[in-house]
Amino acid sequence: MSSSLRLLVVFSEAARQGSFAAAARELGLSSSAVVKGIARLELALRVRLFHRTTRRVRLTQEGEALFERCRRILGEIEELERAAANVSELATGVLRIDAPVTYGRQVILPVLVRLASTNPSLEIDLRLSDVYADVNSGALDAVVRAGEVADAHLIAHTFDSQFLGVYGSPAYFAKRGRAKAPADLERHDCVRFRVPSTGRHRPWYFAKGQKDVPMEPHTRYSVNDGDGLVAAAVFGLGLVQLPHHMVENEIDAGRLEEVLVRFRPKPLPISLLYPANRHVPKRLLLLRDALVEMKRSNRRKRA
Repeated sequence: MSSSLRLLVVFSEAARQGSFAAAARELGLSSSAVVKGIARLELALRVRLFHRTTRRVRLTQEGEALFERCRRILGEIEELERAAANVSELATGVLRIDAPVTYGRQVILPVLVRLASTNPSLEIDLRLSDVYADVNSGALDAVVRAGEVADAHLIAHTFDSQFLGVYGSPAYFAKRGRAKAPADLERHDCVRFRVPSTGRHRPWYFAKGQKDVPMEPHTRYSVNDGDGLVAAAVFGLGLVQLPHHMVENEIDAGRLEEVLVRFRPKPLPISLLYPANRHVPKRLLLLRDALVEMKRSNRRKRA
């Protein structure tokens, strides 16, 4: 997709939603990326497309005219894409995906197994790593990542979310007591994740009012692997902050317990990311749809 067409897509979604923030959520972009995209389009066209207010935006007369033309053009493009996608119902080629180690093994791998079973010509290349992989390099079809996406050159399809919690073993709590507030961590042993690509500790995050704030608790112990952090906590080495899905089995078995629950940061979105300027193969479209359906199915089971 050309940069000009991407700007028209951003403009059309903002016009349809009547909100830059809502358009950003729908497109998997940051609000700042949408605002900057609209500003670039207005500069290129030399017209004002929106009247801005503190809560909503509404189209100018010029914006209304452009939106009407965009709806026709983008509708025709969607029809062409659907027609091309339906040429073959089965996916072929090698699906190259990078995902975080634990989440990839627990969530992504079962979805890929089901895809492979219904697409006999599809090959799977799943790379599990907690080191950030560059999806723009051309070596990957897509990556799975947690967190907000601020790169306007990437398409982000959010299909899941995760929350961070602070966990410790019953034996550790019996010996050291339970932290009641983040400030109490100064008196506790904290086991922290050392980012392999930078060698730095990953900050811990806690809710403070309406914001999430980072914290750098003192640590005696560092581990550069997520499963290693879980094991360290189970062995009673100290407290860890991890995504909930990584410790669900240990919590169910009574090997870990959560503290500082009311200070949890807001959940992080989990998205499938791929370049916006690259053709999206059938195999990637099928994976995207399968991940969305997986989340819907999980919600139905919990309901």
